[in-house]
Amino acid sequence: MLYLDINREGVDMGKKHGKDSEKKKGKKAKLEGAPDAMALSAGEDGKDTGGRMKRRAYEQELGKLQVELCYLQEWVKATGHRCIVVFEGRDAAGKGGTIKAITARVSPRVFRVVALPAPSDRQKSQMLIQRYFEHFPAAGEVVIFDRSWYNRAGVDAVMGFAKEKQVERFLELAPRIESYIIDGGIQLIKFWLEVGMEEQKKRFQARIEDPLRQWKLSPMDLESYSRWNEYSRARDRMLKATDTETSPWHVVRTDDKRRGRLNLITELLALIPYERVKREKVELPERSKKGAYDDVASMKGRRFVREVF
Repeated sequence: MLYLDINREGVDMGKKHGKDSEKKKGKKAKLEGAPDAMALSAGEDGKDTGGRMKRRAYEQELGKLQVELCYLQEWVKATGHRCIVVFEGRDAAGKGGTIKAITARVSPRVFRVVALPAPSDRQKSQMLIQRYFEHFPAAGEVVIFDRSWYNRAGVDAVMGFAKEKQVERFLELAPRIESYIIDGGIQLIKFWLEVGMEEQKKRFQARIEDPLRQWKLSPMDLESYSRWNEYSRARDRMLKATDTETSPWHVVRTDDKRRGRLNLITELLALIPYERVKREKVELPERSKKGAYDDVASMKGRRFVREVF
């Protein structure tokens, strides 16, 4: 396990790369190892379902991981840890669903999700990363960026929203800026979600046909779908320039969304050196009877919602 020194300068993440094997070994013991892959993809009769993870098995494993995320949350608050988690990847790779799985059982005051819209004209005149700085974590916070400054290397580069010189400049400066962020005491974790061509096609088709998913489909999505190879080259170029020892990319396969979510959350828990924080025993106090009255009768005549169910 790693230990953090909390001081005025923030969190000293030192030696975080030298003890990777020790850290992962400890976390594996904490999470009680990975489940058997064949068991998770088998139906109730034990037959293989084509490699896709069954819902029941997924929910059981997700529940265990969400408990660990709650332990992580307590440690983050207790130690003042600051962490940024960047989510990037192919369109329809499952970023939103994975973020929801992470944040479903934790406090939004500790795990903050930031999904910025397209920059305004004023923001376009600023430094690229400037509008992200204001959302960086304070002590005791984990900030999840659903898309980030890496738009410059992806959609901006492919769609022509940025000039080639701007893209080159970004790829040159990004590793340096991220080093400054880490030196300032913030842990930076970057995930790239990768989905195959055929699976992406299925998900886009579902967005076209399913009213519950149509809000996810935008003209930009359709344009990106037609430019698969251009986005692949932009991805390769970005990873080559910004996948560093100091700030590495962690690539997650998400053709099976459920497996991808579990794998990503497991890796996230392994990357943050948290420990379980001992909680004080809590007991409910007795309710005061001072000023007691019939507070049910006082609600008569109010506009209650119709009890349809």
